[in-house]
Amino acid sequence: MPHGFVPEYEHEVVSRLRRLSAMAADGGLDAAIRLVADGVAAGGVVHAFGTGHSEAFAMEVAGRAGGLIPTNRVALRDAVLLGDHALDELYGRPPLERDPAIAEDLFATIPSREGDVFVIASNSGVNGSVVGVALLAKEHGHPVVAVTSLEHTARVQPKHPSGKRLSEVADVVVDNLAPYGDATLTSVGDVAVGAVSSLTCAYIAQLLTVGTAALLAERGQEAPLYVSANVPGGDDHNHALEARYGERIRRGA
Repeated sequence: MPHGFVPEYEHEVVSRLRRLSAMAADGGLDAAIRLVADGVAAGGVVHAFGTGHSEAFAMEVAGRAGGLIPTNRVALRDAVLLGDHALDELYGRPPLERDPAIAEDLFATIPSREGDVFVIASNSGVNGSVVGVALLAKEHGHPVVAVTSLEHTARVQPKHPSGKRLSEVADVVVDNLAPYGDATLTSVGDVAVGAVSSLTCAYIAQLLTVGTAALLAERGQEAPLYVSANVPGGDDHNHALEARYGERIRRGA
């Protein structure tokens, strides 16, 4: 078994995480952190959305230990579970995530209010559902933070009728540093392998969370954070804080 791929892939991942760290340390995430912190401080909820593998980003933002309690994960299946769409639409060809028409129905399922913030991840930044939700969020007065690959999105055509990319809609754009096509290694075969966007996006999500907590603390406010449900007292702590937001935050499967 060859193992030369391990240091090669490690370099691709770690070098990007270091670049993200340097960017954050230099204030490159400050605008996004301020939007989230201002929303939370005002009683708002952070709605996190991503399709495909970018749903992992939303899971990092919403509903996990050490994360912000006023967070709501938005997923395409909400249009089925909470809306009028059929289950088989999720598996259609082309995929539902590319259909701009789904955005309005999906947005209708989101319990958003004034003061809420949208944080949306998409590696390509061009699929119709993602761009559509971002446009609707802006239309309803919500600030939008986008996490996307600027290298990839610049090389592909938008799939939304507006002709816009997610990066062209959002108030703040964070580059996940993934290359075009996401995969990084070409030394092990004809097709590139070793995607990085899920790893860099997870790190960005945690930087945003930690940065928001730090900014709120600097302002003299305590961030409403989850304690692991698997430690004594975790459930009581979490449920007490979740009660402040009621049905505005969802913790579905």
